[in-house]
Amino acid sequence: MSSPASRPVPPAAANPLNLRGAVDLSSLKRPATPSGAAAPSAPAGGAGQGVQPGAAGPELRVNVTEANFQQLVELSAQVPVVFALWAPYSPESGRMLETLDRVVASYGGRLVLGAADIEAFPQLAQAFQVQAVPTAVAVIKGQPVPLFQGAAEEQQVRGLFDELLKVAAANGVTGSLDAGAGTEQEPAPLPPLHQAAYDAIEAGDYAAAADAYRQALKEMPADHEAKAGLAQVELMGRLQAISAQDSEALRALAANEPDNIEAQFGVADLDVAGGHVEDALNRLVAFIGRNFGPEREAARVRLLELFEVVGAGDDRVAKARQALARVLF
Repeated sequence: MSSPASRPVPPAAANPLNLRGAVDLSSLKRPATPSGAAAPSAPAGGAGQGVQPGAAGPELRVNVTEANFQQLVELSAQVPVVFALWAPYSPESGRMLETLDRVVASYGGRLVLGAADIEAFPQLAQAFQVQAVPTAVAVIKGQPVPLFQGAAEEQQVRGLFDELLKVAAANGVTGSLDAGAGTEQEPAPLPPLHQAAYDAIEAGDYAAAADAYRQALKEMPADHEAKAGLAQVELMGRLQAISAQDSEALRALAANEPDNIEAQFGVADLDVAGGHVEDALNRLVAFIGRNFGPEREAARVRLLELFEVVGAGDDRVAKARQALARVLF
């Protein structure tokens, strides 16, 4: 089971970088309601039917449909939404749903569970690139964070959700749906330097955000959220300098000159931003395997930084670490 690493989500207009890979949820938006027709409402009554943020006693489990999917994605700007993708033919699906029901309810409205039958809503499995069921994927500010496959143990799920809430807090998602009163809790403040970094990201000033994270690490070297945040904003800063025309030239140069370190670095950055994480990590591992001396060490350091961006617990990072060990030793 993998766990997410904390990292800031940049404004959508500033950079296409997602929390964890590229999953286009926009194709699943509910179609516009024809003029004069009533908009469909979320199902009401009965556990697991509808969610109404701000209303008295909102449900914390929702049966996901094409009609309410976009509502849940929008809700992820307030609280993390955990999507449980299941299927009637999967014997593990029932156990996973029971565990998630119980655990999500224990967080008092800080999480919402969306149960999605992929036989009824196959587009969702395609959008989340699900390889097997059951699978759990969280969404924070519209960005997906893969969680786990299979029926996980409750203690593991709780630990993973604790980390998920840290990711959410680092991205300013600190709301709560009070299952009793339906009131949103006051967001918990971020540490001052983390807040400064987040404000700088909102302003598109990635250099200032990096400075704030570096200062946070200077004051607390074990601050893993600051380390992950620094790796991401440095990547965002590099991507900010690459135009569409430059990206094509970079890819051509990297293909023609496989040992050109700057070209390989640039394409790896582009691939991570575009969701081609395995391609990016494998590119740098291959470069390290072909080269020695200062360039090899520089590529190793850059690869470790990209591990932080993707998430230390991500399966793709685990595979790349194994490949790196093979070429180094």
